[in-house]
Amino acid sequence: MSIHLSARVQALQPAVTLAISAEAKARLARGEDVVNFGAGEPDFDTPEFIKRAAVDALGRGFTKYTNTAGIPELRAAIAAHVQREQGLAYTPAQVLVSVGAKQSLFNLCEALLEPGDEAIIPQPYWISYPEMVGLAGAVARFAQCRAEDGFQLSRDALERVVSPRTRLLFVNSPNNPTGAVLNDESLRGVVDFLRAHPQVTLVSDDIYERLTYGETRARNVLALAPDLIERVVLVSGFSKTFSMTGWRVGYALGPLPVLAAMQKVQDQSTSNPTSFAQSGALAAMIAPPDEVERILAAMRDEFARRRARMVELLRAIPGFTLEQAAEPWGAFYALPSMEQLVGKTLGGKPVVGGESFCALLLARGVAAIPGEPFGAVNRVRFSFVLSMQDLERGLARVAEVVRELK
Repeated sequence: MSIHLSARVQALQPAVTLAISAEAKARLARGEDVVNFGAGEPDFDTPEFIKRAAVDALGRGFTKYTNTAGIPELRAAIAAHVQREQGLAYTPAQVLVSVGAKQSLFNLCEALLEPGDEAIIPQPYWISYPEMVGLAGAVARFAQCRAEDGFQLSRDALERVVSPRTRLLFVNSPNNPTGAVLNDESLRGVVDFLRAHPQVTLVSDDIYERLTYGETRARNVLALAPDLIERVVLVSGFSKTFSMTGWRVGYALGPLPVLAAMQKVQDQSTSNPTSFAQSGALAAMIAPPDEVERILAAMRDEFARRRARMVELLRAIPGFTLEQAAEPWGAFYALPSMEQLVGKTLGGKPVVGGESFCALLLARGVAAIPGEPFGAVNRVRFSFVLSMQDLERGLARVAEVVRELK
């Protein structure tokens, strides 16, 4: 007897980032020497006071179901945090705590998109956006962002792909995989686009919002147009800012009818996020802001050092191009082009794009992510969430592979 798999699942693309990171971890567990540039998680530990709050919650038996949308204290703390940091007024009822920011995004697609609807996704993009849109039966349309423009998003690019069926626009700044941070000109273009197309809701994926470098600071469209608050859903979480990737706690804020619909999706899927993980998240939200900034500043300073070194070393590899405008100023990724290497071979194996090149790298003990699943042809994503020693050692291996190409 054969089991029939649904067409929508068969159409799903595998998460290449997770697959390559898992392969790198498996090789490391076998004792192999692998430098992993594929990870999308900080290599810092979760702050001690957050871990202690979760342990204390376990100790007092806080291990049962909670409200699907999260414990009231956490929802209130998130609303207060956004009010303090962004000047935006949300009630706790307008906050949905989910099993990671990823679930918030999934809930939103299920809540807003009908079969045949369209969603605009700036390209390059995080690999899960198109798949979530497709699972909801909708169609992804891609607004091109060019490296020579610093991967900024223009209104013209949005206008080229909008249609009467467009229901959702994704914006991710700082961006995965480019590290780009949208400037005010780009944000004004998004604001003007939203005003011109009232049927479109914006989802602002702000998961990397506090990881920027130099003088760069991240803002979302509501900083420029707070009157659009009823057209925007903010999504963020604890995984990057507080190095809590495995805790799986994220959140969304938005118009009450949208958040209520998203909660219904969560009601019938995961229900609540893990109870004691919410206690840790609450500790993060109510910690003194200066203490949180001290922890973040230490992490940002270290990432900034690695970022600068990675940019320097990538640009020193013949055949690699990291455009000046495309230098990453947010998140923890660089996305150089290796287009000049296409057509070369190593050991009889041709380089036909990022995927084949990354396969050659993995054979030499370097895990990196090809750009193609992000909509970035002939590019490779390198993460700098690894020690400076490993970063330098890994990029030396990349340079060695490039030198051997014929």
